[in-house]
Amino acid sequence: MRKTLLTIALLFYLTPTIYSQTAKTYHAKGLEKFDPGDYKGAIQDYNKAIELNPKDADAYYNRGIAKGDLGDYRGAIQDYNKAIGINPNYVDAYYNRGVAKSDLGDYKGEIQDYNKAIELNPNFAMAYYNRGVAKVKLGDYKGAIQDFNKVIEINPKDADAYYNRGLAKALLGDFERAIQDYTKAIELNPNFAMAYYNRGVAKSDLGDYKGEIQDYNKAIEINPKYAKAYNNRGLAKIQLDQKDSGCLDLSKAGELGADEAYDAIKLFCN
Repeated sequence: MRKTLLTIALLFYLTPTIYSQTAKTYHAKGLEKFDPGDYKGAIQDYNKAIELNPKDADAYYNRGIAKGDLGDYRGAIQDYNKAIGINPNYVDAYYNRGVAKSDLGDYKGEIQDYNKAIELNPNFAMAYYNRGVAKVKLGDYKGAIQDFNKVIEINPKDADAYYNRGLAKALLGDFERAIQDYTKAIELNPNFAMAYYNRGVAKSDLGDYKGEIQDYNKAIEINPKYAKAYNNRGLAKIQLDQKDSGCLDLSKAGELGADEAYDAIKLFCN
């Protein structure tokens, strides 16, 4: 789960010229079009605002957001670069440039941008969060835990931070503490199906198949099409000699798209 920041910042210019006023008008029109999702129309207005006022860092920034929403991540990065060139302390531009780099798979570059955003704003919880997610992708689980710790310090009610810290702990083999984090995430968000699912996985790693099944039950209750939960519940039931019920779960998992369930059916159910 990566968190994005789509800050819409409009700079009101004090220069009393017809050009800056017109640029500001186009910028405002771009914002109006962005809100209902007319990203192409918004970009056209930002283009005009930039043409009339090439030093409008916010116009580049907002055009970058619109490009990112259209999947043009490289174009978005170019606009964030321009915004940062005009305003080297543009915290949100560093952050969103990191998000765009993530979408391109450049996790190291992403982390560098979050580093800068955090340097400029040491309490930027979303930058710590996304940096933690990037570190998980790069295998730096301990570093990720440190970042999620910081998110939780800033916002103790961030269920996603507890959940992702749990994932990082599980990847380090610390299943008991992972379960504690998943439990906290569930306490904060009782409908967090993935937290139930991964708590079930951690319980499986500890050999608690009954507890595992209870968590998959809850994940399926929240999301009746949770294929992986059916698959894992089926395997757990088979571990507990509930073959018929387990095989029914595996069959359901296969119907929902979990192809690995068919391999398990061949192994356990024929």
